[in-house]
Amino acid sequence: MSVLLEVQELSKTYRVKEDWFKKKDIPALSALSFELEAQRTLAIVGEMGSGKSTLAKLLVGAEHPTTGKIKLNGQHLEPGNFKQRCQHIRMIFQDSATTLNPSLTIGQLLDEPLKINTNLDEAEREQLIKVTLLKVGLLAEHMNFYPHMFSGGQKQRIALARAIILSPQVVILDEALAALDPSLRSQMINLLLDLQQQMGLAFILISHNLGIVRHFSDEVMVLSDGKVVEYGSTSSVLKNPKHKYTKKLIMNQKLQMTQKLN
Repeated sequence: MSVLLEVQELSKTYRVKEDWFKKKDIPALSALSFELEAQRTLAIVGEMGSGKSTLAKLLVGAEHPTTGKIKLNGQHLEPGNFKQRCQHIRMIFQDSATTLNPSLTIGQLLDEPLKINTNLDEAEREQLIKVTLLKVGLLAEHMNFYPHMFSGGQKQRIALARAIILSPQVVILDEALAALDPSLRSQMINLLLDLQQQMGLAFILISHNLGIVRHFSDEVMVLSDGKVVEYGSTSSVLKNPKHKYTKKLIMNQKLQMTQKLN
């Protein structure tokens, strides 16, 4: 299978004020490179401040890289072309409720990206909204409901519907499964895997939960202080970690699980 998304030597440096007269550069990402194929899932793991969220912002175009390139299907994604990113790379956040405007119906929420990014007429947009709601396990009539009328798990499905309605190629899951209880999380993972096969989606999973990473991803990239310290198939990295930082993450996860059981 050919490479869908290619990241080459991507770096991001923030210039911050040190005192009244001085500024200093803080590197958030340093020369990061990876490839992602269609229908594959790459997990990005690391502690807070490792660069995971910065990478997500660069991929969706919310921030511009200091150096490096992002290519989709071999074509360079221009930093300022947000509409191009919006159509092909979408993101789902951890707390979907905060991303849903409470004054709009679900139909209106899903209609917004269609109005901006397509030439579909009103009837065509309505039909696509209904089909997309069905795809994520909701009902077509839910387009007339408001966000407060849904449970947390249903709101995450609405966020997923908004992410896939433009038929993107890459969907970034930024801790999107973290707030769900185990049963809902399992349902969501199965739904994502089904959609991945149906639509040829590639996923980038940002997660601190190595159990989710183990079950859901094909490859894993471990970040520490904005640098890649380990990168490979999920099974090999989690079963036989090479870097001490990866071993630390796995040990910490095991300790947390033990504490929960006790």
